[in-house]
Amino acid sequence: MLDWIKSILDNYTNGMYFPNIHIKDVIEILIVAVIVYEIMLWIKNTKAWMLLRGIIMLGVFILLAWIFQMHTILYLAAQSINVLAIAAVVVFQPELRRALEKLGEKNLLSNINPFDKNRENERFSDQTAEGIVTACFEMGKVCTGALIVVEQAIQLTEYEMTGIELDCKVSPQVLINIFEHNTPLHDGAIIIRGDRITSATCYLPLSDNMRISKDLGTRHRAALGMSEVCDALVIAVSEETGLVSVAMGGQLDRGITREELRKRLSQIQYRNAESKRFFLRKGWRRK
Repeated sequence: MLDWIKSILDNYTNGMYFPNIHIKDVIEILIVAVIVYEIMLWIKNTKAWMLLRGIIMLGVFILLAWIFQMHTILYLAAQSINVLAIAAVVVFQPELRRALEKLGEKNLLSNINPFDKNRENERFSDQTAEGIVTACFEMGKVCTGALIVVEQAIQLTEYEMTGIELDCKVSPQVLINIFEHNTPLHDGAIIIRGDRITSATCYLPLSDNMRISKDLGTRHRAALGMSEVCDALVIAVSEETGLVSVAMGGQLDRGITREELRKRLSQIQYRNAESKRFFLRKGWRRK
């Protein structure tokens, strides 16, 4: 029976080339597939998708020119390749920057560095977390709009420079007073580093995500856009509905509860400190 099956396979596969596939080749194919998938997903979720469609249309036009031997168009296309490459880098600069920033967030060396005490010191306290939660839901009750950025590993200095510099301790009274209507500091976002408010009236980048609901206003688009370019936790309080939303890692959760917000703050509060203690304990055991 086995000989019969083997003879049939030999007849159908006669003359066909089958390369020797090793485990390394399979791993390489999987890595390339994941990279291509992530690139396509990134392109689809940004304005780069429309630009890519334009490039594809241009490529089809050049292909038709080559088929029909339109020498003038082919000559112009050949001479313009270098210029088009530079133009593509310039046009895609914001998207390329965001992709590199996302890659830079996965910094393993900083997590295992036992001498990096600055990051641990900048973790906010339980009192600060509770103050943020209280202020957000108190403002939500009276439909006072707010935009709060809680900084993590990535420094937000460039966004701090767009606002008014502050240096005050986080408390519900201060946060409510900042976002009160018709006050000098209510417009824009505030940035929190550790237990301090570092800046107010800051301008944040708007999201280019094409799948955002049309019901969202500028405040929520800014919250989502900020979460796309850094690892910060961004809290938005709607001025229309009073709902509290949280954006992080390019994802926006709308209408969360007080307990959910407290949980999200607790997760980022202790995440870096716990990972650092893990690596330190691991290093001491090796000694």
